[in-house]
This record gives sequence, structure tokens and C-alpha cells, in this order.
Amino acid sequence: MAKAIIYRAEDLFDFMVRFFEKLGVPKDRAEITAEILQSADLRGVSSHGIIRLQTYYGSRLQKGLIDPLANNEIVRESPSSIGIDGKNGLGQIAARDAMQRCIDKARNSGVAMVTVRNSNHYGIAGYYAMMALEHDMIGISFTNAQPLVAPTFGRKRLLGTNPIAVAAPAHNEKPFVLDMATSIVPIGKVTVFEKAGDNLPDGWAVDSTGQTTTDPKSVLNGGALFPLGGPELLRGYKGYGLALWVDIFSGVLSGAAFGRNVADPVHLSNANVGHFFAAMRLDAFRDPDEFKQDMDRLFQQLKTAEKAIGHDRIYIHGEKEFELTEKYKMEGIPLLEEVVKSLVEAGKNINVPFDLSSLGEKKINPAYSGN
Repeated sequence: MAKAIIYRAEDLFDFMVRFFEKLGVPKDRAEITAEILQSADLRGVSSHGIIRLQTYYGSRLQKGLIDPLANNEIVRESPSSIGIDGKNGLGQIAARDAMQRCIDKARNSGVAMVTVRNSNHYGIAGYYAMMALEHDMIGISFTNAQPLVAPTFGRKRLLGTNPIAVAAPAHNEKPFVLDMATSIVPIGKVTVFEKAGDNLPDGWAVDSTGQTTTDPKSVLNGGALFPLGGPELLRGYKGYGLALWVDIFSGVLSGAAFGRNVADPVHLSNANVGHFFAAMRLDAFRDPDEFKQDMDRLFQQLKTAEKAIGHDRIYIHGEKEFELTEKYKMEGIPLLEEVVKSLVEAGKNINVPFDLSSLGEKKINPAYSGN
């Protein structure tokens, strides 16, 4: 168990906005980017939250590797699709605009798809899929990423953690929100374990020789993550296939980088990350209220099913995260002590003090980081 310090969500949000503004990001864009990062921390996906503030965004902004003023450019368009060039802007800004355009297209066409090239890391995939929910639509969001995953029978990093997110509304139940890496875990979770000084569970990753390791440092320094499922014996080739599928849609289809060519976040070049979004209007297929009522019935079949011994609840994807969001909004967001130290140092370096009042301390399992 590691020590975490608890902070008010609004205080962390304000710090991130000031941090981005100091690095030349206009206030409205700083607020959007901070909102998306904080949505990860609120949902318990700490591997994609404020922990990445300096390493994934601050460092690249400081080196001029992200254009904080970039605007999306439409390079291809049809009645139901758009191809966008993100112009090397912040991934959150490019992606939010792209998903909004996708939703707008779907209002007319019923189904719409949008690709983005020349972008950067965009945070949690689920945020963009969930944008469709309030419009009675199903939302889909993919992105490729820097190579961190070894293909089945390989030992070198050739694919990203390439997440898949799908969101679908229900009636009385919470919406279905699947937001998952196609690796067995995201690299951010390995970083969380490394900062906490803990070993990884067996079967998460390999070292530079391709041997399974529990040492997070050996993974971060030349090792690789397993695809979803783990080694071939546990059918990890399925996760490998999903990661490749995301790279085809996000990288090859969009014209972005793909495979080993997607740049590391601190690499001295454009990352050229690619994204893919889709939105489907419910009434293009059936009555939206009937759809949502059937979603409730499906969820109830699952939640009322007989439980395994030792368990008293079956969850629907997204339920834990919705409940955690309410809890953290009320009680504050826990940050690992090592993460706080890194934020203090990052703020000090650009004269944006991390001088927030804590709400207390608690012990947490670093595995709480989701996705």
C-alpha cells in the first residue's frame, strides 16, 4: 500500500489551468485540457490524469513540440465523414473538436465517422465516447499511441496501448461506458507502481529479453507490455489483434503515424498521433426510448444473476467510475505522494506553485489506477 494525499478537485483543476496558461495555452483551451485530465482522475483512471501533466504535456509544450494555438483543418469531407489534420496541437483540443463535429454530422446522416492525424496524446478515450450520450447517440473513440506493447511472440515495442472506448445510453441505469487499453494495462499504471516502489503483478510485461518481469523499472527501461490477455497461452493474440485494429483505424486510415513510427511523448519530433471517432444516432435504427429501456433490462439480467462465492455484486462497465466520480467530487482526489512531489517540482520550474491545501492522507493500492 502507498501513501496518497487528498486534494479538492477544483483546486487541482485550477492548478492545471494555471500550469497550461503559463506555457502559452489560451485559457479556454487550458480549461478544456484540464477538464479532460481531471475526468480521468475522477473516474479512478489516475494513469491518464494529472500524473501526466509535465511528462506528456508540459515537457512537449516547453520544447515547442506541441503548438498550443493550433486549429483543426478539414482535409477530406463527405456527408457522413471527415478527415482532420490536428496541426500538432494539444490532443485534447483536437479530439474534442473532432468528436463534436462527428456528433454534428450524425445528426444529419444518422451515423458519422471522423479521423484525426498529426495530433498528440488525448487523455482518456472514454471522455470523447461519452460526449455522444446526451444526444441519444452511441459514441466510439480510438487512438493509437507511442509503441509500448510487444506483439505476441515478440519482445520489442511495436504497438501502442491503443485504447477502445464505447458509450451507450440507458434509461434508469447508468450508461454503458467501456474504456479499455488493448494492452494488458496502460503504461501509466506501470509508472504508478514504479512511483509507489511496488512490484507488478506477474504476467503484465516483459523485460528487454522478452522474459516476463515484475520489475516496473525493467519495463520502463527497454521492456514492453503484454497485449490484452498476456502471453500466447492466455490468448494474448486477441489483444494484439485489437491493438492492430485500432492502429489501422487511427493511424493508417487517418494518415497519421502508426506502429513503431508514433513518436515518444518526449521525443524531439512531432508525435503525429492518430484518432478515430464515430457517433450513431439511436433513432436511425429504432425508437431511442425503447433502446434505453432494453438496455436497462439487459443490465438487470446481468446484475441480478447469481454471484460467484465471495462476491455480492456484478458491475456494468462504467458503474464503478460513475460512483467514484461522485465520491471524489465530494471527498477529494487522492494523489500518490510521489506524484505530488513531481507536481511541486514541475510547478516550481515554471513559477506556478503547487501550494494546495490537502484534505488529509490515506493508504491506497496503486492498482486503483484504471483502464
